[in-house]
Amino acid sequence: MQLTGYGRTAPRHLDATFAALADPTRRAILARLATGEASVTQLAAPFKMSQPAISKHLKVLERAGMISRERDAQRRPSRLVAKPLAEASKWLEQYRQFWETSFQRLDDLLDELKSTKKRIGRPARTKR
Repeated sequence: MQLTGYGRTAPRHLDATFAALADPTRRAILARLATGEASVTQLAAPFKMSQPAISKHLKVLERAGMISRERDAQRRPSRLVAKPLAEASKWLEQYRQFWETSFQRLDDLLDELKSTKKRIGRPARTKR
């Protein structure tokens, strides 16, 4: 399905990035890889799942371009690739700016209502 009429849409690779980030196990794997490369055995250690299950998660992350895997003798270490995360962050930034502007307008309105309430809510002073 192709969206039309909405101006600039997000690049297709963001779908793979957000799909990969949707799973908490994959997010935990990315967090671990942010500290340095790791083998499947190292990545599987904190989880109650098999190495083949972890390997499936790694394949999703690899297809999304979020990790790279290379052969190193008998090991196949995984490394974090930050570019897809940076692109997702850039895309989300547009919406952060939208919400900041919306909240600022709400703050301005609340300030205006408070000042109006103070003016109206005060009883008139009587002269003696």
